[in-house]
Amino acid sequence: MAQSILVIGGGFSGITAALEAAELGEEVYLVEKSPYLGGRVMQLNKYFPKLCPPSCGLEIQYQRIKNAKNLQTFTMSEVISVSGEAGNYEVTVKLKPKHTPASSVDLSGLAESLSQDVDNEFEFNLVKRGPLYLSAPFAYPQRYVLDRENLTEEDRSKLSKSKLIDLEQEEKTMTLQVGSIILATGWQPYDTTNLTNLGAGEIANCISNMQMERLSAPSGPTEGAIKRPSDDAAPKKVAFVQCAGSRDENHLGYCSYICCMASLKQARYVREQYPDSEVDIYYIDLRTPGRYENFAKQTLEDENIRAIKGKVAEVEEDVATGGVWITAEDAIAGYKLRNYYDMVVLATGMQPTLAKETLPLNLSVDEEGFVSESDRSGIIPAGCAAEPLDVMKSAQSGTAAAMKAIETVRGR
Repeated sequence: MAQSILVIGGGFSGITAALEAAELGEEVYLVEKSPYLGGRVMQLNKYFPKLCPPSCGLEIQYQRIKNAKNLQTFTMSEVISVSGEAGNYEVTVKLKPKHTPASSVDLSGLAESLSQDVDNEFEFNLVKRGPLYLSAPFAYPQRYVLDRENLTEEDRSKLSKSKLIDLEQEEKTMTLQVGSIILATGWQPYDTTNLTNLGAGEIANCISNMQMERLSAPSGPTEGAIKRPSDDAAPKKVAFVQCAGSRDENHLGYCSYICCMASLKQARYVREQYPDSEVDIYYIDLRTPGRYENFAKQTLEDENIRAIKGKVAEVEEDVATGGVWITAEDAIAGYKLRNYYDMVVLATGMQPTLAKETLPLNLSVDEEGFVSESDRSGIIPAGCAAEPLDVMKSAQSGTAAAMKAIETVRGR
């Protein structure tokens, strides 16, 4: 039997699974497709239950990774083939080139000298980035990455003269022998451009809840100042539209569990930053399970935060002001509303990454893309690959997956 464990996905659950297994003496490989570890948590302003910034939890995890002698991490890497069975898998991994030194060299001056700008995926396209960039704030590994495909000829010529850039670096492959595979492939925000009736992709000041997290984050494109994307104005009246694409047979048929809490949290962001602001939350059901009930109660005690039970039918742009009109039903009062807002935030759901992407594995995946417990005990889902979870429960899921993987490689 192969004694190593492979973890696919370097978000919070994947990091947790890898560390727990490595610290118990197992040899672990962690493969992540992006240039950094940390997953969606890296993109948050604050996360539950303590409303910590991402650095609060991730810096501890990064230090554990540095100290874990049995753990090897590979970023910008993808699994391209898997063969074998529980206890004996052969896995081929593709490693994409970074074109930069492995050490934490400061390339900011060189990066600023380049001319081309491309969409910044980390910032959900709220701003642009250059082709030579640090992928995320306090990224781990702390290493610049070169997007060679988006270089102009002038930039390519400039970089070819630098001893710190290797334009000729090509992708490589490696083969791993592992006994168990943990799937921690995570989630992605539901594509808002599918929600045309809610103005997504068409109205500048109608944004997603993850874009709101980046606008609120000190490390974000506005350094934490919540501003309208269209004109950088302070939004003093903001609406949150719950279940934007969720619990809808035409989009996501399930509840993503954490969206209501995310909107209540973000309502606090707005009120804390603008004391004279007003916030309306349009909801079907406010779901705040367990310990979150008190948080919801405290938030809604603010007289400037109003929860309106009713389905939003339409979102329209006010061309003159850049503001947004919402047409909705007030299910309790029993009449139709039409209200004006400076900005609207769509609470989009958590869609499993494997709903849009595939892995070379024989997986049991339901119609929504969540991975079921495999009949082959060596492949174990963790975190939001299995179901919608908050950060704390994702970590718990990672720990449970690590224990199952260890049982497999030890032949129990």
